[in-house]
Amino acid sequence: MPSSVKNRALAALLVAIAPLPAPALAQSGETQASVQLEALNDELRRDIVQVSDSVYTAVGYSPANISMIVGESGVVFVDSGMAPQHAAQALTEFRKITDLPVAAIIFTHGHGDHTGGGMVLAEGGDPQVWAREGFGSEGDAFASAGLTIQNQRGARQGGFRLPPEMRINNGIALTFYPPAASGPDGAVFAGNQSLAPTHFLQGERQSIALAGMTLELVAAPGETDDALYVWLPEERVLFSGDNFYASWPNAYAIRGTPYRDVRAWAEANDAMLQEGAVALVPGHTRPVLGAQQVSQALADYRDAINFVFDKTIEGMNRGLTPDELVDYVRLPDELAERPYLAEVYGNVEWAVRAIFSGYLGWFDGNPTTLFSMPRREEALRVAALAGGPDALMAHARHALHEGDAQWAAQLADHLIAIDPRAAEPRLLKADALTMLAEELLTATGRNYMLTVAQELRTSAP
Repeated sequence: MPSSVKNRALAALLVAIAPLPAPALAQSGETQASVQLEALNDELRRDIVQVSDSVYTAVGYSPANISMIVGESGVVFVDSGMAPQHAAQALTEFRKITDLPVAAIIFTHGHGDHTGGGMVLAEGGDPQVWAREGFGSEGDAFASAGLTIQNQRGARQGGFRLPPEMRINNGIALTFYPPAASGPDGAVFAGNQSLAPTHFLQGERQSIALAGMTLELVAAPGETDDALYVWLPEERVLFSGDNFYASWPNAYAIRGTPYRDVRAWAEANDAMLQEGAVALVPGHTRPVLGAQQVSQALADYRDAINFVFDKTIEGMNRGLTPDELVDYVRLPDELAERPYLAEVYGNVEWAVRAIFSGYLGWFDGNPTTLFSMPRREEALRVAALAGGPDALMAHARHALHEGDAQWAAQLADHLIAIDPRAAEPRLLKADALTMLAEELLTATGRNYMLTVAQELRTSAP
């Protein structure tokens, strides 16, 4: 039977994300970042949460939430999880609640972690499948360009090539691996249209009648251009898709994405705020319950996104480069301390860089960078300044020994540029990346660093 989570959901998350005191860290030998991520596992645990009289959400069965709305004559699912087996496991639990037929499936956007289980939820029937016009546009853009590198980078970001003992979670979901049939890279981040939409939201807002109830679909570009949110007015339940989840938003995914419209993302949260929901079902992480809690979360999310955008534009107008902007733009403490704005999935620095490049492109404004020196030539000159490659290697070893992992990694990059076949610089960089990863709260960056470190170690002669 489902476990009902009342207004304690947000309070529990506050406890889960709070930094542990120094003595506890010292006793465990773990970094504060690792402890904070591990503390999230209970919040991300597998559970069927009763959100309202008619709404149940499967959390932890897949990277993305799967929700069921029970109508008079059938059920409507919102999103379907990443893989058929995930959807099947959630469906088994849902069928303990009701055996009504499936009237419709609604996809909040085209990412495969929300669409991969659609065929299972359809149960061999013929439900309506709703999505927004332009569904899967991000994946379609990659495919039309012949771009595949995002699959490798996505596997690094997701930690799919790491052994289980090296993964904690991905910040907004427990650790999952793609289905074996899709290989180590998987198709998690590309649009999975194995269950193709039959109906499309084409305007800004549309009311639809399904299974004896009325739902409203609302266009809400943010994480993706094809995003929508679902509003159940009778019970005041809102399904946000990935425009809200308990983390600073992934305004730039390090697997590589086109520019995500940050201002539109903030506007989507403002639109959701105006609905007056008493329950908010995010695309990932546990539902937020209670009118005050929902209002606070959406308002803070909107305000934080707007602050980072406005402050970044302010710095750009002052002529700051991206490297300077990441020091200039900092969330105010009252927002940074909110548990649903912790940088466990997205990262503020990455958002700042994305805003800059989204509006001004790759050129940082410094004419020196218009025609940069070839990497190997620069590395040779840096080595010469240090007294030769051996001396540069000694500086890199010293930096790592002193815990200055970022500098050690950057020096290792110079050494690798000079001699790509040399083993020692590759192994030193692997150690530096591992050290950086252990200190990083953002799980996607942690996974990426650990994966590249693993690749360096296995490829070193």
